[in-house]
Amino acid sequence: MPTGAAVTEGEHTRGFRSLEEELHVDSLPVEGEMPRWLRGDLTRVTPALLDVGGVPLRHWFDGLAMLNAFRLGGGEVGYASRFLQSETYKRAREGRFEAWGFGQDPCRSLFGRMTAAFSAPENDNANVNLTRLGDRYLAMTELPVPVEFDGDSLETVGATRWKDRIGGAVGSAHPHHDPAADELISYVVDFSARSTYKLFAVPAGSASRRLIATIPAGREPSYIHSIAMTERFLVLVEWPLVLDPLRMIARGGAFMDNMRWRPERGSRFHVVDRHSGRAVTTSQGEAFFCFHHINAFEEGDEVVVDLCAYADASIIGALKLDSLRAGQGALPPAHPRRYRVPLGGGDTRAEALSDESLELPRIDYGGRNGRPYRYVYGAGSSDWLDRVVKLDVETGETLRWVQEGCYPGEPVFAPRPGGKAEDDGVLLSLVLDAAAGRSFLAVLDAGTLEEVARAEAPHVIPFGFHGQYFGKSG
Repeated sequence: MPTGAAVTEGEHTRGFRSLEEELHVDSLPVEGEMPRWLRGDLTRVTPALLDVGGVPLRHWFDGLAMLNAFRLGGGEVGYASRFLQSETYKRAREGRFEAWGFGQDPCRSLFGRMTAAFSAPENDNANVNLTRLGDRYLAMTELPVPVEFDGDSLETVGATRWKDRIGGAVGSAHPHHDPAADELISYVVDFSARSTYKLFAVPAGSASRRLIATIPAGREPSYIHSIAMTERFLVLVEWPLVLDPLRMIARGGAFMDNMRWRPERGSRFHVVDRHSGRAVTTSQGEAFFCFHHINAFEEGDEVVVDLCAYADASIIGALKLDSLRAGQGALPPAHPRRYRVPLGGGDTRAEALSDESLELPRIDYGGRNGRPYRYVYGAGSSDWLDRVVKLDVETGETLRWVQEGCYPGEPVFAPRPGGKAEDDGVLLSLVLDAAAGRSFLAVLDAGTLEEVARAEAPHVIPFGFHGQYFGKSG
């Protein structure tokens, strides 16, 4: 396993420069040997345009979306990139960023603030995650306006406006896929004086969402980035990072400016039967913050929920763009933690899975999501994300891939066809090589974290959040 000395402070800031160039490259230089069975596309969405009209955006989460695709097959790797042609992007190219965003405040009138808070927003900058539903490819953000694109050409098809009455002002860019029903499952929050969370499903080929359950959220709903799913249940966790939509209307400001940390509330674990919509239990837990769930499953009379937990919500401010570009300080760490939710009533119990820093978690999703599992992969941090981590949640054993001056992103698991073991496959991680001044796609053995191969991109690809491996047969 490669290791190196500590990296020079601030090298990673190259990953927060705007990228203007769109490319199509048939074959990238490859070091090592790409597995012949690896056939498909690793497609990622990246906040690539971070300056609008010569002015930096305020928060990393508002960067304008670019699609990046690594085409894998026959031992070779091609590459293509294309901006998502959202209406928000088109306006930005004219020097305007008028949409309400995570850190952007368009300084609207009272009526404009009401519209932004209580209806599906016009911001279609889908820069967080990707999914495939049937034969449709969707880019997503926390605003409930997914944008469809062509998986081969990366051309933008257009924003999806759901033909239903579920509504929702914000939601999650991390839907779960139910392979039996071939549908996506997610949530939105409806803001009002008494807000509600709405869990829903979208069948493949449908333009309408099906409501599963409604959960009261009160006056101050939580900012929730992802939810958990087991074979029978959905789990929505309210951590005490909250916002008051009425205050947001009265005072204005960007989304993040209206968040408040209320640790005295603790956290609430809501468990819902995902087939009937029946509320099963609501359990109280400790105060913490989380972006990403790892996995959840049923064990006896409990639901086990694994996630990447922060002590508080200071990570939100740490991801402001000016701080990231200045390389100011280390990131607040997230640690893998397990919560046991008793289905028969009582408080949720917490236990540490590891002291290792771990974010952007991935598992063998197709084989283990919602079921007992053993391995989680993620990115660990010191000053910035600088290692790939594999954690055995049963034993606590940890493996790491580290190289000096290299900053990996989310490690996406690609299973080997016909493989039996949970970690029989490779991890695909987009890495910034700060010294070389370019990014590369690292292919790591998921069992050992040894590097199998790498493909060099022609430039630095800005840091992003998530991507998916879309395997192809034949």
